[in-house]
Amino acid sequence: MSSGPPTQIFYHPGGVTREERAALLRQTGATVWFTGLSGSGKSTLAMALEQALVRRGHAAYVLDGDNVRFGLNAGPKILANTRGYSAEQAARFGLGFAATDREENVRRIGEVAKLFADAGLIAVTSFVSPYRKDRDAARTAHETHQAGAVPFVEVFVNTPIEVCEQRDPKGLYRQAREAMAAGRGLGFTGIDDPYEPPLKPELTLNMATQTVEEGVAAVFDYLTARGLLRG
Repeated sequence: MSSGPPTQIFYHPGGVTREERAALLRQTGATVWFTGLSGSGKSTLAMALEQALVRRGHAAYVLDGDNVRFGLNAGPKILANTRGYSAEQAARFGLGFAATDREENVRRIGEVAKLFADAGLIAVTSFVSPYRKDRDAARTAHETHQAGAVPFVEVFVNTPIEVCEQRDPKGLYRQAREAMAAGRGLGFTGIDDPYEPPLKPELTLNMATQTVEEGVAAVFDYLTARGLLRG
């Protein structure tokens, strides 16, 4: 079987233009990609931004890192226990937290966010997405979309790790520290696995010194200034 590029797959442009969607929704579809350490405030910001946008009459939807792992990016155990996958299928299609799984996790979400944004929505994602190359690949997928470039707004939630550890809402930092002390690693970002900060994010926020309201206002003002929101 050939491993080359597919020869029977063709892109089919839709009959509704992006301009028509923009006129209907009073916005230009875009992806707002929140990235940062666990506990940095990404999900809180994403949910608050979604709420602020909808209250002002804009269509938005949050793709949260935890939520997508119950379905689209479910792990082997969930696929086996709730979807009826065999152990082999679950291992093949499920996503864990190894580096390769994280890469695929981000790739899938980048593609889904791109579709949401192309449909005219403001797609808001909240993922640690620790590796720069994976985030850059998501940006490139938006910029090279067959129907035309889709705006991609990277927001670096640069909350210091000391603050994230103090918050530790899921107890993950504590577990990682305990594992390290016991001589075994968990591959947890910021402790025994690297986080590669963005080099040129559109926005940088620090939720140790800024309020959620200030963070949301900064993103909202950026989207407005860029002409992505109207009315």
